[in-house]
Amino acid sequence: MKNGFRLLLAACVLALALPAATWAGQKLEPSGQGLNILFDAGGAVGEPYATVVQHGAEQAAADLGCTVKFVYSDWDPQIMLENFKKSLASKPDGIVVMGHPGDDAYAPLIDEAVKKGIVVTATDTELPKLTGKYQSKGFGYSGVDNKARGMALAAEALRRFGLKAGDKVLVWGLKSKPTRGLSTVGIIETLEKAGLVVGYMEITPEIDKDASLGAPLLTAYLAANPDTKAVFMDHGALTGQLENFFRAADLPPGKVLGCGFSLSPATAAAIKSGYVSLVGDGQPFLQGYLPVLQIVLTKKYGFSGLVIETGAGFVHKDNIDFIAPLAQKGLR
Repeated sequence: MKNGFRLLLAACVLALALPAATWAGQKLEPSGQGLNILFDAGGAVGEPYATVVQHGAEQAAADLGCTVKFVYSDWDPQIMLENFKKSLASKPDGIVVMGHPGDDAYAPLIDEAVKKGIVVTATDTELPKLTGKYQSKGFGYSGVDNKARGMALAAEALRRFGLKAGDKVLVWGLKSKPTRGLSTVGIIETLEKAGLVVGYMEITPEIDKDASLGAPLLTAYLAANPDTKAVFMDHGALTGQLENFFRAADLPPGKVLGCGFSLSPATAAAIKSGYVSLVGDGQPFLQGYLPVLQIVLTKKYGFSGLVIETGAGFVHKDNIDFIAPLAQKGLR
């Protein structure tokens, strides 16, 4: 992984330097000039996580001189597949997908795209089989190992907050989703291994699309389970709603620990107010930037796919003052 990251840094330097560089005395155009890329941003227009991903892709397009068009899927795997079919019909140079539908669902569509010379790469949720099959043709991955990120969040919460065997916690996640659900599985397995009593709720498609709809469900759960010590949200938008949810349940800051993923202005404010205690940061700006760079490097220079881990850190009360202004700008 370290070698891959060093290669990525070298590629970034190369790509970003090209507009001003010269080879054999000849001034070069931006390395992505003339390339058209379609990018599924995952959520809805204006949804916090998808917006940061989009900002990263837009910055890459500006740096590299390519054109990026965005589509949105409300985090619905079926819409992602439909978006891909439409993108395929428009014959772009590259397509960026989020892997929520899974390898098997995407396989025939991506097979067709590769045959047509379209570079496909994944972000946010990995597609390990397709990466293995097409990495030599530029299929990479920019994001997190979903199970590892779930395990890491749970382990960090156990370390920080003194949760112990017998404590009751809630995990609200997407266990039913292929690959994407591994993050939820990682949280649950780690907490259960430590002896905690884990309650689970599956995120419905409606709440996946509009997280604000989750308030009555969480309020009812906490009323029925008043000894809940912590809530783990395996969903960026739900994490951003935690302060609203806890206020609706008439809970003061810190009464129930709030843990989740993905920074947003709302989540940053909730960390400062004490309603959110710990956030795993997958750095979605990079999940937007790096796939665009990947397609340009493959299309112009024949680079194979790079598999880059973008999330290894946590945001909490001790570092939020530095990171919050970046969240306000849609960069973190």
